[in-house]
Amino acid sequence: MSRLVPPHGGKGLVCCLLEGAELEAEKKKAAGLKQIEISSRAKGDLIMMGIGGFSPLNGFMDKANWKSVCEKMLLADGTFWPVPVTLDISKEDAAAIKVGEEVALVRKGEIMATMKVSDIYEMTEADKKWECELVFKGEGPDSQNFWEVAPKDHPGVKMVMAQKEFNVGGTVKVLSQGEFPTKFPNVYMTPAQLRAKMDERGWGKVAALQLRNPMHRSHEYLAKIGVEVCDGVVIHSLVGALKPGDIPAEVRVECIDTLVDKYFVKDFVIQAGYPLDMRYAGPREALLHATFRQNYGINNQLVGRDHAGVGDFYGMFEAQEIFKKIPQPAEDGKRLLCQPMNIDWTFYCKKCDGMASMRTCPHSKEDRVILSGTKLRKMLSEGAEVPDHFGRDEVLVILRKYYEGLTEKVEVKMQRAASGSAM
Repeated sequence: MSRLVPPHGGKGLVCCLLEGAELEAEKKKAAGLKQIEISSRAKGDLIMMGIGGFSPLNGFMDKANWKSVCEKMLLADGTFWPVPVTLDISKEDAAAIKVGEEVALVRKGEIMATMKVSDIYEMTEADKKWECELVFKGEGPDSQNFWEVAPKDHPGVKMVMAQKEFNVGGTVKVLSQGEFPTKFPNVYMTPAQLRAKMDERGWGKVAALQLRNPMHRSHEYLAKIGVEVCDGVVIHSLVGALKPGDIPAEVRVECIDTLVDKYFVKDFVIQAGYPLDMRYAGPREALLHATFRQNYGINNQLVGRDHAGVGDFYGMFEAQEIFKKIPQPAEDGKRLLCQPMNIDWTFYCKKCDGMASMRTCPHSKEDRVILSGTKLRKMLSEGAEVPDHFGRDEVLVILRKYYEGLTEKVEVKMQRAASGSAM
């Protein structure tokens, strides 16, 4: 009998991925359907719907669901859902298809899914701005002048504003998991696979550490807090696409492998990966992470400062506070059951001679080594010396090798959260 939290939505794992004879028949049918090219973000969303990671979603959102999610963080049926999951199409494609029709969704030559169209709705510039303000606008200084800063500096906003003129909604049948099972064979896991692994270990209370940066000492400290108070911790890395300047998944996975091998008791930690692209939606994305992690069997999410943030768009701990403000549907299945495990600002303190937080360390800022993934990337990209106790030596060797091999380098901008100036 599993001790893990049930999937979100009250319907079990809703998996749209076809298998066996059903898969082969749908592939043949898909070859004769009108093809719609989809974005990298939509590909990741599709795969998550395929494997049950986005339960209870079984397709891209129609206008009613899009509007309700943006406004209320609820699906039209009252189930909690924090960010819109939509598919944009061109004006020409919108004119060429109709409600009730089936289409093939294609990414770079591979048919990823078929979709039965239930809604086609225009997305004006005003509609896109409305979505951006509700989903991406936070309480940080960059959000005070949102439309002056976001169009050039917020990757999520740029992505939405660059979407095509229409959205199309409808249920999907997913035909592929893309490259992820072969590219990350020991890391990429479906919710069912991760649940089985945790059930084997008898875990019930599980914490997840969200990672999009290489794992430094602060991440390690957070994970070990989770290990101390839970049955185990899942180091759950995004293996989809990131913004320019971020470190690719295969390098981050190697870093985590090294850390787990040398600095963790392996019985209490699992490294896993999921196929989404980052949206950089800060607090709303923290809620999305908690929602799909519930589907993976995780009931606690470690949330530190500036979770899933970018620039200075969000308050330092806005991603913790938002959990107190979300709607609470009456039905258990429709509520978010994965809860935040809030951790204060963490750092290495020279006087404490170890990792600490604002709640445990009484010393001054001058005694602290402020840790952040952005700060680490900036130092490494500029060939600067990395301070003692910032990262494990074995990990820094891997990262320096990666940066030395780059032919093009992207400037890494520092923000308050990364520099420590807001402490």
